[in-house]
Amino acid sequence: MEVELLIGNEDGTKVYCPAVEEGIEWTTERKSAPGKLTFKVLQDDVLDFSEGSAVRMRVDGDNVFFGFVFKQQRSKDQIITVTAYDQLRYLTNKDTIVYEDKTADQFLRMVAEDYSLNVGTLEETKYVIESRVEENTSLFDMVQSALDLTLQNTSEMFVLYDDFGKLMLKHLSSMAVGSQGAYLMVDEETGENFEYTSSIDDNTYNRIKLTYDNEESGFREVYIAQDSRNINKWGILQYFDTLKKGENGQAKADALLTLYNKKTRNLKLTKVLGDNRVRAGSMIVVNLDLGDRKVENFMLVESCKHTYKENEHWMDLTLRGGEFVG
Repeated sequence: MEVELLIGNEDGTKVYCPAVEEGIEWTTERKSAPGKLTFKVLQDDVLDFSEGSAVRMRVDGDNVFFGFVFKQQRSKDQIITVTAYDQLRYLTNKDTIVYEDKTADQFLRMVAEDYSLNVGTLEETKYVIESRVEENTSLFDMVQSALDLTLQNTSEMFVLYDDFGKLMLKHLSSMAVGSQGAYLMVDEETGENFEYTSSIDDNTYNRIKLTYDNEESGFREVYIAQDSRNINKWGILQYFDTLKKGENGQAKADALLTLYNKKTRNLKLTKVLGDNRVRAGSMIVVNLDLGDRKVENFMLVESCKHTYKENEHWMDLTLRGGEFVG
């Protein structure tokens, strides 16, 4: 395994290839967190970088990470522990934004332009948000709210991530690792251990109730979707919310019932054989016997931590898929 890690100097005029200790970690989360790279370098008389310096890492020729130094911690033995984030880190900025008649991808593009972020492929999310007031909240939360509204009203999920210095927004169907007949698969032989739980205690609802105060008619409109069969099994587990102007109440209630009317199943895998293509938001094939059920289908990576050591590369994964919620 060949790891190439480069750091720029403060003004971007020089690039260094430092002596890096083994144990580089690259971590990604599917929602509201930037990609993070942590590593240790040996301080010498040549190396000169600071907060804001660019960091680039390639592994076996694959573009893995591009970001910027945000933190460094020095020890007496001249070892510097460096934390770098990709450009999603700048979405943690807070602001107040009011927008109308925009899709989630259009809103993301607007934010990227305002904050000088590099944009790659932003797939069309199509669902138009009639109006939205985001006050004193992070850009991450604003974008996630737009994506959540799209999911809740259309059952279509989109993934936001940084791909080696470019913002990407892709539909879940575009996130499979590999190609037809050659998708990446995880099974008992490729992973060291797994932790599996199932529950109806969190994010499980078999009754959806949405209301909208119609100022024109003076009446409160109520929209309900429910599953009587699961109510008989689990009792009433109700999700309640109010609607914004322009939302289709019954369509949203039906979509929410589809999303939440199921057990939550959490699956965590440790020390899976590493693959540079896998990140949070990726879809991988899982083939595991979990005891009460056997999984043999695509699953969504909610979080992913890569660890690179000399001739070793493994991943720790949190997965969801079907009834799995990470």
